[in-house]
Amino acid sequence: MLECHVNLDLEGFEDVGEDGEPTEIKLPYVVTIEEGSQKVLSIRRNYAPNDPLKNKIQYFVHFKFLPGLGFYGFGLIHMIGGLSRTATAALRQLLDAGTLSNLPAGFKQRGVRVKDDATPIQPGEFKDVDTPGGNLKDAFVFLPYKEPSATLLQLMGIVVQAGQRFASIADMQVGDGNQQAAVGTTVALLERGSRVMSAIHKRLYVALKSEFKLLAKVFATYLPPEYPYDVVGGQKNIKVADFDDRVDVLPVADPNIFSMSQRISLAQTGLQLAMASPQIHNLYNAYRKMYEALGIKDIDRILPPPPPSAPKDPSLEHIDALGGKPFQAFPGQDHRAHVTAHLNFMSTNLVRNNPNVMAAVQKNILEHISLMATEQVQLEFREQMMQLQQLAQQAAVNPQAQQQMQEMTQNIEARKAVLIAEMTGDFMKEEKEITSQFDLIHY
Repeated sequence: MLECHVNLDLEGFEDVGEDGEPTEIKLPYVVTIEEGSQKVLSIRRNYAPNDPLKNKIQYFVHFKFLPGLGFYGFGLIHMIGGLSRTATAALRQLLDAGTLSNLPAGFKQRGVRVKDDATPIQPGEFKDVDTPGGNLKDAFVFLPYKEPSATLLQLMGIVVQAGQRFASIADMQVGDGNQQAAVGTTVALLERGSRVMSAIHKRLYVALKSEFKLLAKVFATYLPPEYPYDVVGGQKNIKVADFDDRVDVLPVADPNIFSMSQRISLAQTGLQLAMASPQIHNLYNAYRKMYEALGIKDIDRILPPPPPSAPKDPSLEHIDALGGKPFQAFPGQDHRAHVTAHLNFMSTNLVRNNPNVMAAVQKNILEHISLMATEQVQLEFREQMMQLQQLAQQAAVNPQAQQQMQEMTQNIEARKAVLIAEMTGDFMKEEKEITSQFDLIHY
């Protein structure tokens, strides 16, 4: 059976224009022919019945190396096949020249008789020769075989290098480079040496994406409303609505990353940047990305996740401050009690002589002050907060609501700033009282 995807202008099924007359435009059909008898078995429409443009339905996806001049693309063997044949021919000529040069042949005088002349002469062997007279050297004439040509050897090297440059085959391994070089330089060299492989990977990604798109259309057309299928531990149902135009089925791959070495280089770049400025990066995620790029399993056993942040009492916060560990304030805590405990802790001789601990404790005090002001504002502006939520939904279509919301936000922030100023003043007074008492006792 031969299935032909062709464009035909069939009589009685012509394409009709707006004026009701045939346009003589060929329409796509699928024609099935029996090869032996050349008999047409079927002619089927190859476009959607509700498609006004009658576009051809695609059933095939071409996975190609390079775009070709027609339907079929070019493969790697098409591009470097000529170079490969040339290099092979040059290598064979060099081998033949070396063989003939080492084992020469030629002509001998008719009257010369060699004992056992049918047996080849072994290296280091001398055979008896019956010569009618004259010089033995004049009785043999060797054909002028030359040594393997250096020019031909050089030409073969040029052809091989041209093929390697086209295929971007890097002779140097990644580990042979300078380990102290910048990561960006290493990535640039890696990309330069893998241009062709990157292009192949992207074309394969696009082709696979097109194939998944065709499969999704087939499922959307022929699946029942619900299709059950079994999985380990239960049964699932898939719906035909899952394959509508709202959902795209994509390959699980990154078209910009085509090798594990490139993935490792990118993860190493992120890790180096994170280690250069750890205060503004998440080192845990940076290390985890590196382990994932290396393909290591059970990462949680090697790199346990950090424990979630939870509210702590003032004593534990003081322990974290002395240990150099971060700690923070949380909503709902007794902020005044925390501030008082921190002020008493700051009056100790150990903390007064340690600027880092002093800064960490004061930072936490300011966090408690901010949270106290926020909670106070939420109590005072409870109704305004509810109005803000309603105005936020109307702001996209109502400019007046957006302006009103902005005014209310400014009033709330202004009140919050006043509360923070008052609470900061109270904090400064308490700090002076405690530190002055400590100074009198110390004096």
